[in-house]
Formats: sequence, C-alpha cells, structure tokens
Amino acid sequence: MTEKKHYKGLSDAQVLESRQKFGSNSLTSVQGEPLWKQFLEKLSDPIIIILLVALVASFGVSCYEFFAGGEGFHVFLEPIGILFAIFLATGVAFYFELKANKQFEILNKVNDDILYKVIRNDNITQVLKNDIVVGDVVVLETGEEVPADGELLEAISLQINESTLTGEPVVHKTTNPEEFESEATYPSNYVCRGTSVVDGHCIFEVKQVGDNTEYGKVFEGVQIDNSIKTPLNEQLDRLAGIITKLSYGIALMVIVGRLLVYFSNSSNLPIDWISFGGYFLNTVMIAITIIVVAVPEGLPMSVTLSLAYSMRSMMATNNLVRKMHACETMGATTVICTDKTGTLTQNQMKIYEVFFPNFKEMGDDKLSQLIAESMAINSTAYIDFSEKEKPQVLGNPTEGALLLWLNKQGKNYLPIREEAEIINQLTFSTERKYMATFVKLPEAGKGILYVKGAPEIVMSFCHSASGLNSSVSQKDFEERLLQYQSQAMRTIGFAYKVFDEKTTVFENGKLAVNDLQFIGICAISDPVRDDVPQAIEECLNAGIQVKIVTGDTSGTAKEIARQIGLWDETCSDKNMLTGAEFAEINDEELIKRLGDLRVLSRARPLDKARLVNLLQQKNEVVAVTGDGTNDAPALKAAQVGLSMGDGTSVAKEASDITILDNSFTSIGKAVMWGRSLYLNIQRFILFQLTINVVACIIVLLGAFLGTESPLTVTQMLWVNLIMDTFAALALASLPPSKEVMNDLPRKRNTNIVTPVMSRIIFGVGGFFVILLFGFVQYFKHTDIQSLTQFSISDYFRYFLDFSKVPHGLTAYELSLFFSIFVMLQFWNMFNAKAYRTGKSTLNQMGKSQGFMLIALVIVLGQIFITTFGGEMFSVTPLKTVDWLIIIGGTSFVLWLGEIGRFLNKRKKS
Repeated sequence: MTEKKHYKGLSDAQVLESRQKFGSNSLTSVQGEPLWKQFLEKLSDPIIIILLVALVASFGVSCYEFFAGGEGFHVFLEPIGILFAIFLATGVAFYFELKANKQFEILNKVNDDILYKVIRNDNITQVLKNDIVVGDVVVLETGEEVPADGELLEAISLQINESTLTGEPVVHKTTNPEEFESEATYPSNYVCRGTSVVDGHCIFEVKQVGDNTEYGKVFEGVQIDNSIKTPLNEQLDRLAGIITKLSYGIALMVIVGRLLVYFSNSSNLPIDWISFGGYFLNTVMIAITIIVVAVPEGLPMSVTLSLAYSMRSMMATNNLVRKMHACETMGATTVICTDKTGTLTQNQMKIYEVFFPNFKEMGDDKLSQLIAESMAINSTAYIDFSEKEKPQVLGNPTEGALLLWLNKQGKNYLPIREEAEIINQLTFSTERKYMATFVKLPEAGKGILYVKGAPEIVMSFCHSASGLNSSVSQKDFEERLLQYQSQAMRTIGFAYKVFDEKTTVFENGKLAVNDLQFIGICAISDPVRDDVPQAIEECLNAGIQVKIVTGDTSGTAKEIARQIGLWDETCSDKNMLTGAEFAEINDEELIKRLGDLRVLSRARPLDKARLVNLLQQKNEVVAVTGDGTNDAPALKAAQVGLSMGDGTSVAKEASDITILDNSFTSIGKAVMWGRSLYLNIQRFILFQLTINVVACIIVLLGAFLGTESPLTVTQMLWVNLIMDTFAALALASLPPSKEVMNDLPRKRNTNIVTPVMSRIIFGVGGFFVILLFGFVQYFKHTDIQSLTQFSISDYFRYFLDFSKVPHGLTAYELSLFFSIFVMLQFWNMFNAKAYRTGKSTLNQMGKSQGFMLIALVIVLGQIFITTFGGEMFSVTPLKTVDWLIIIGGTSFVLWLGEIGRFLNKRKKS
C-alpha cells in the first residue's frame, strides 16, 4: 500500500511562473484554411487546368470573331459554356466538402470546460483543464479523464484505460517499483493526458502540459501536411497529359494540312501574302477549336458528380465523408492497417464462457444464488441502463462484464447488492489480485465470505477445488484455465465459505482464513464485433491485405487475428512483430518483410505512421482505421483515414471518413462504392472521348479537304457541355455493383483509359466518323428536304466523290447532320453504361430509373434545341417523321452493342 503524504502544491506565484516557463495546458488548434483558398484548391485538378487553358484560347478566338469578323455576341457562348463547366464542377465539390465539414464540426465538438481537483496553496481546489500547469498536484477519481501527463505520487488500485494512446483498455498503474511492467508502452508510474481512470484513484504531479504531452505530440503530428496524391489524381494527371499531347498533335496536323492545301492550290500563282495572312489566322483558330473540342469539359463534372453522389449515399449509410476523393481512393486500396480495440473488438469486456460445474441456467437453486451474490455483492462497479440498447459500465470494466452477464441471465445486480448487509470488504487491488466481501446472512450469527480474483490466487485459499461438484478436480479447473489463457482471455475465479459472524476474516488488509469452497471460473474477453470476420474475408477476397496494429500483447493480438480469420495454421513468427522489434529493424529490411506482416503488437503511436509510410514506399494504397489519439498520425499519413464515430476528436480530425456506426463492414462497403465509382468514371470517359475523337477527326478531315466543319462551335458547345453534363449525371448515378469486389485492386501506375477502352473509343469513334463523313458527302451532292428521300445507293455512290458541287449543306441538312451526330452518341451512352457488366443494358433498365429519366431529358433537349435554337445554333426545326427516322435508325448502335455483349457472354460461358 502507498504511504499517505501531505502535499502543499504550488503557490499562485509558482503557477504563473510555471505557465510562463512551460506554457498552458491547451492544445494548439488546427487552423482551417480560408474558404477562398479551399475553393481555389479545386482549380488545381489537372483536367480543370486544361479547361482553363481552353477557356483562354476560346475567349481569344471569340474576341477576334466578334471584333474583327463582325460576328454576333453568340460567339462568346463557347467560353461562357466552358467557364460554366469549370464553376459547376468545382462548385459541386466545394459545396459537398463544406457541408461535410460542417456536419463534422457538430460531431466533433470538444468541451474543455471541465474542472479538476488540484492541490494549490496547501489547499485542494478546482481549476479548469486548460489552467493546469507543470508542477500541479492533481487528484483523480474513477471515471475521470487524465488532464495532463504526470508522475504518480499515490495510486490505490489504479487501472487506466489507455486505449486512446496504446489500444490497451485496462493498464495497471502503481508507484511500487516491484510491480512495474517492463514491456509497458508508458512507465507504470506515469499517466498520460487523454487516458481515463477506470478503477481506483490517484494523486500525480504534472510533468508535461499542452502540446508537450504524449497526446499533444500526436495531435501535432496530425497537422503534418500530407502531399501524397490519390490514385485518381495520378491517373487524371496522366490522362490530362495524353489529351494535351493528342490535341496539340491534331491541331498541328490541321495547320500543316491546311498549309499544304493552300500552297498546292497556289503552286503556279504568286502568293498573296495579305490573303495568306487571313487564311493562316483562320487556320490557327481552327487549330485552337480542335484543342477546345478535344478537352473533355464533362470529365471534371463526371468525376465530381460521381464523387458527390457516392459521398451523399455513403452519408446516408452512416459514413461521413469529409474529403471527396476518399470515396474513390477506397476503391484503389491495397492495404488496410487497423487497430484492435473499438474497431475489431467491441471495446467492452464480456463473459466469453463460464465454467461452474452443475450450472446450466440461472434459477433459484443454491449454486445460482451463490454465483449471483458473488458477482453482484462482491463488486464496486455499476451499470447505466439509461440506454437499453447499449448499457454503459461505470467502474471496473471486468466487474462490469460480470454484472452484464448476470443481467443477461435475468438477474438484476442492484436489488441483490442493496439487500445485502456487508460486514466488511476488501476492494480489489493489484497487490492482492483479489476482492473479498463478508456479508451477514439471515441466519442468526452467520456470515458468508465471497472472494473473486485471479484463479490461481483464489484457489490457494481453498482446501480443494472440488467446490459443489466433487467429480471436478483442481486439475480439471487448471486445464480449463490454461485453455482460456491460451486464448488471451482474462480469467476470474470465485470461492465462498460460511463463517461465524464474529470470525475475523481480514487482517492487515489480507484474507485471514482458508478452506474456502471453489465455485468456478469465468473467461472474459473484449469480443470481436459480429460483423468483423465476414468483413475481413470480403476485404481479403477483394485482394486487400489487412494488418492489425495494436498496443496489446502479442498473445491477445494473435488470438484476435485468429478469430477474425487473419491468422491460420500457415502463419509463423515471420507474420508478426512487436513494437520493440519493429523499432530495431531499419526501413530497407522492414520493406522486405511487410508483405508477410499481419500483426504488429505492443505498437506505439508513431509505429503505425511509420508502417503506413513504408507501405506507400512499396507503392501500396493504404487505408487506416482507428478511433484513438494514437491512431491520428497514421490516419493523416494514409491515403484514406477511417475514424470511428465514438473515437477521439483528434482521430476524427485526422481522418477522411468517419464511420458513425463503428461498423467494420462499412469499410467493405466503402471499397465497393469506390470501385463502382471508378468504373462509372471510366464509363463516362469511354462515352465522352468517343464523342471528342469523332468531333476532332471530322474537323481534321474538313481541314485537309478544305471545307468547313458541318458542326458549328455552338453546336459543339451543346454536345460538349449540356449533353455531356447530363450524361455525366446519368453515368455517375449508377448504383454500386457487388461484383466489383471480385476484382483485384487496380495498380497505381495503370492508366484510367485501359487498352480495351482505347480499342472501343477509336473503333466506335472511327466507325461513327466514316458514317458521318458519308452523310456529309451525301448531303453535299443532294438537296433533300426529308430523310424519307434518303437513298442508300446514293449514299455509297457519293461517299468518295470529291468533285466540286454547286452548293454546300443547307440549313435543314446541317440540322439533320447535327441531330444524327447527337443521337449516335446518345445510343452509345447505353453501351457505355453496360461497360464491364457483361450483361444486357436492357435487363438493367428497371434498376436505373434515374439513368432512364436523364436519357429522356437528353432526347427532349436535343429536339428542343433543334426546334428553337435558330440562328444561334445554326439549326432549323425538323419534321416529326425525320425525328422518328433519326431516333429509330441510330438505335442500331445499341443493338450492335447488345449482340456483342451476347456473343461475349456465350464465349465466356
């Protein structure tokens, strides 16, 4: 027992001096970036940068056409449309992240207005947490949070919940050097800010405050900037580079082609340099138009809408996403580093199994009564049943587990305890390793002694271990005890005996009697969450490595890994490291071992962050789960940090996603959402780049043939902005598919446009170009007023006829061409929707009401713009019969896609 001492504490003058020298106990708050800066960050997206360049070029061309060419104000519709696309894409992302951050702030409010008992001026007083200084003597009781780091002066039965820093829910603290634990993460006579007292009480002297505490160091580590790009960022960077090179290449080809045409036509004539100047300037503007057309205006919108849709949908399932890109990055995750307590386990001690001979269920027999009284009376814990779904343990979590088990057996501990008349009691202490209560019996002059504690200690007070069942020997109990301990469980033994009421059962703070009757053993564990094994299996099947990083002992960590399916008979020492071993191995050697590592036990807070950084050096995409302050550096360092809803404020501040329901299953859902989201983005890229390839080649052909493009700038604005925006919305809102969980994680160095996608883009695009070129040739050589006059033989006859014709395309023919172009892309959108599903897009219509609604809006929008666009869009209203022919005729694109998917399915089967 600790010897009682008198403490004077600091004087007022010493408090001021200490605060001036060591600082206050407040943590340096994370300064959020101003809103304008957060918005400008959205403009750093690689595709957005290309759009900004295209905006400047388009605006320059429009100014030239308006001021020098005498065109109307409609020439500015192109740059206005691009500007609108930029602000729409960036604005949606900004709005959703701002909304999530506001919800996060409400979730993560921290109240520092807590008073603590502090000895000052030779008197005990109360001060606020932030007013505590180095040198203060603080008095703590059960249930209180430790306000600062300090060295223990006194400790009575002290047990600290260190799960916020080390993952350990119960750690014994003492001032007795003989009981110091050599493997403890923090010294046994030292307490840290952010931990809490679960049992006993103490007095400690403050040694560190504020940012200098262990909690503060971790909090400061959270603020380190993480410059690691997400896989989507990297892939969009590469795509932006490819688009830039291709568009510049095509633009250069246009300039070269038109110059060759000009000089070949003027080979025998003197060059009119003034005429050539105008021609060259017009050529440059066509080249700039090519660059503008090549840029996928709808892509940032598609990415943003996909991310926003997933973000909103995940919020509806209790996943608060703070950073949009975290949605998609989860889909690219290759490694998940998870803590144990509160994430894999319930962070609540529960009875795993009881071994009471002859006990079957709680009834009115003598054994049941002994068990109930031994648990209810011989205890100092309480249960808060105000939340029936989740009762809270007040006091020692191990004793709380016993009371919860009793409650499950239909016995309320409180009436049993209140009816008992306690003669004397020894509370639990780590020195004794048992608790004993002497209770008066109704029979005159009789009392009953209940003892519970470490089974080997309790057994030492018994004359035998037969208890109430003479057929069960002490050896049987010991074998069962060994079995529980091999499973990393806490064990408690129970004994009793009836004595004369006046018997002296306690002397000098210890039991003074023997020959007790041993009742049995309880095995207690922090059970694995019910959903975790299946969630782990789902992640492993999806090709994702899972690694446990915990402050618990090796035995406990290994057992938890076994229970969740992460440790099997094939595992050996190479699959496990302790924090001490981890610290001794250099980075180069560790990187070689990371592939085999499954469990890192006795880990300190920064071990997890180091592990994350090393995995990233191996080009892994790392997600980290955690709920404690100790997890914060790793949460920040990872590509995706996943904090738990009931975790510490520091952990949540460092994370990208907060799982409000604490369900590990949500991680699997997040991966599914991320992979589906990425697939939706690929579908849109497949759709839009096909459009852009067609548009660019048509303009390029026109340049070499010396004719103007049949698609005007304003028409391309409609196709590239309005239609693509709706298509982005349609493809972005497709629901997630569970089938993506059968795929392996994509490699970080892969392009977002796969070889298969490239073949489809250029194959379908090339087919559309040939088809549309044929219509241009046909319309040039004919003068039709309706598609009912269309002749398929003339179509092929005029296909390669490059002779000069007396007229170009009429307004009606241009409107027909524009509508055919749009409707070809419209039907191709259905093929893009079916990309990588292996299924008919027609079978999925019932599940895609949103997609079908947007598809209808696109058709109606095209009819509206053609009917009422007039001079601005260079269109004239089409006849109803022509609309029917265009919509029905271009649908062959969908039917060809369906035939291809059917043949593919048969080939695979």
